[in-house]
Amino acid sequence: MTPVERLGFRGWWNPCGAAGVMSSSPSEVVLDDEELVIRARAGDLEAYELLVARHTASAYRTAVLLGAGPDAEDVIQEAFVKGHRNLSRYRGESSFRSWLLAIVANETRNLHRSRSRRDGLVLRAVAADPMSEAAGDVAVEAVLAGERRAALVQALRLLPVRDREVIVCRFFLDLSEDETVSMLGWPRGTVKSRTSRALAKLRGLLDREEVRRG
Repeated sequence: MTPVERLGFRGWWNPCGAAGVMSSSPSEVVLDDEELVIRARAGDLEAYELLVARHTASAYRTAVLLGAGPDAEDVIQEAFVKGHRNLSRYRGESSFRSWLLAIVANETRNLHRSRSRRDGLVLRAVAADPMSEAAGDVAVEAVLAGERRAALVQALRLLPVRDREVIVCRFFLDLSEDETVSMLGWPRGTVKSRTSRALAKLRGLLDREEVRRG
């Protein structure tokens, strides 16, 4: 039984479900995140289940793109559990989505630190043998299909962690600058400058790959 299931979040792995629709009345009412958070804080488990359903796809994609690989499901389960446990800390200063994805990013970092036996995580594995990781990472294939997307993800993994994080936030998750500042906890100027540098590095890696393929 997963941590999320232990909390009673039924069908959490169903992002296509009724995300944010309360069915307690004859006419369905679509609630925004803020209202669902208020209800969840008051002990409404169904409200948190709806938040889980609404943001599972984004959370999973975040974990995969930040290098969780086959452990992505475990990462987001733990993130949802911690999010539920720490709802009182959410002040509404940023979107609930960016607040939750910050937890996912932190859990992914924790995963990286715990992978001592792999010595170097996904990035080093890709650098040593790019084809083996690209072929074996089913999670990435499920999220980003196609040869060009695969090349982009491979190049992304070769970036330093902080460069990779800002690219994922701004261009893969389509977070605004404000949301990226909130998710990563960086000053706005750092987000701007690192985004620019990270894009330049990513373009260089992609150009190198084009040359290699001829």
